[in-house]
Amino acid sequence: MTGPGRGHYNTRMLGFSLTKLLVLAIIIALVWYGFKWAGRISAQRGGGGIPGDDAGKAALEDAEDMAKCEACGTFVPAEGARDCGRDSCPYPS
Repeated sequence: MTGPGRGHYNTRMLGFSLTKLLVLAIIIALVWYGFKWAGRISAQRGGGGIPGDDAGKAALEDAEDMAKCEACGTFVPAEGARDCGRDSCPYPS
């Protein structure tokens, strides 16, 4: 067999070059702008749940406070809670 022996490799392959850095910058830019584009499309469709958008604020306004039932340990709505069926339940039936 002829050719280079073991341990011979192109050391330039592992180094930095202007072409490699340019390709890396293009890939990063494509990913960045791709995420921005996907976020705009999601916002136009009214979905997302992205923090800071109107859909996220509406979800927080619809949230309900919960209170722990001292009799059974389950969480029930703080307002309008019903009796859990135990004798020591503090909520009305």
